[in-house]
Amino acid sequence: MSELGELAEGFLGMLAHERGASEHTVRAYAREVRNFVAYLGREEIGGVAGVGHLHIRGYLGELYERGLTKTSAARALAAVRSWFNWMAKEGKVQQNPALLVSTPKLAKHLPRVPSAEEVNRVLNSLEEKGGAGSARRLRQGGDADETEVAAWPERDRVIFELLYGCGMRNSELVGIDMADIQWENEAILVRGKGKKERYVPLGGEAAVALRALLPEREAKLLRAGKGRLVGEGPLLTNLRMRGGCRLTTRSVGRIVKSIALSRGLAADVHPHTLRHAFGTHMLEEGADLRAIQEMLGHERLSTTQRYTQLTVGQVQRVYDETHPRAK
Repeated sequence: MSELGELAEGFLGMLAHERGASEHTVRAYAREVRNFVAYLGREEIGGVAGVGHLHIRGYLGELYERGLTKTSAARALAAVRSWFNWMAKEGKVQQNPALLVSTPKLAKHLPRVPSAEEVNRVLNSLEEKGGAGSARRLRQGGDADETEVAAWPERDRVIFELLYGCGMRNSELVGIDMADIQWENEAILVRGKGKKERYVPLGGEAAVALRALLPEREAKLLRAGKGRLVGEGPLLTNLRMRGGCRLTTRSVGRIVKSIALSRGLAADVHPHTLRHAFGTHMLEEGADLRAIQEMLGHERLSTTQRYTQLTVGQVQRVYDETHPRAK
C-alpha cells in the first residue's frame, strides 16, 4: 500500500476507534478520502508531501465534470480537510493545504416543517386502537423487518411520540434499550452522534404511549421464545422478532412516511422532519434556544439557530396581518 493509502487508513481507523464516529460517518469519510487518494494516484503524486491546494482544487473540478453537485463537492472537501487536519496533528504534514480551498457556496434549503396542528392531528389519530393502519408489504432491501409498514399501532404511535415529543434522531430512537427508560426521573437516556449521551424528557403523552406498548411487546417476545429480552432488549422491535429483534432506521422511515401520507401530510415527511418540527414548535412557543440545543443534542448553538430561520415565515405573516403600516 502507498504512503497516501496507509495514511488514509490510519485516519479512518482513528475515526472509528478513538472518536467513536458512527458507522455511517466512517463509511462516508472512507468513500471521500479513498476517492481522493485514487485521484492523487492517477495524478502520480508520490507522497503526501507533494499534495498542494491546487491538487485539491483539481479534484473538485473533476467531481464537477462527473456531474456531482456542489453539495457533494463540499462533502468531499470537508473529508479531505479533516484528513489533513489529522495528519498535521500527527506531524505527517506541516500544514493543511485544504484550508486554502474555499467551500462551494450552497443554496440554503430549509426543510418544510408541518404545523403543530398537523402533527397533533396525526398523533391524535394514532391514539385510537388500530389507528396506525394495517400492514402493507414492501419488499425492498434485506431488512429483517422489511415487510412491516404501519403494522403495529402501539409501537408506531411510540415512534411518532418520541421523534416529535423528544426531538430524537432516527438512529437514537432505534438505539434505545429498555434499561434506558428512566421512569422515576421521567427521562430517557439517548446516545447521540459520537456516542455522546444525554437525557431527554419523557413527556406525558409519550409515557402513555410507552405504557400501552410494553405489554404487547412482552407478549410478542414471549411467543417468539425471546423472553430474555423483555426487560433489557431494544425498546422498539421488529414485527417478526427476527435476529436481535431491533427495529431498523430504514423501517422507521417507511413507517413514518406511510402514516404521514395516510394522514394528509406532505410526501417528503421523514423521521428527521419530526425532529425539525420539535425544535421549531418549541421555539415558536417561547422555549430558550440553549434549552432546545441541549434537548436536541447539538454540539454548536449555530446548528440550533437554524430553527430561528424556520420561523421567519410565521413572523412575516404576523407582521403583515397586524402591523398598521403593513396593510
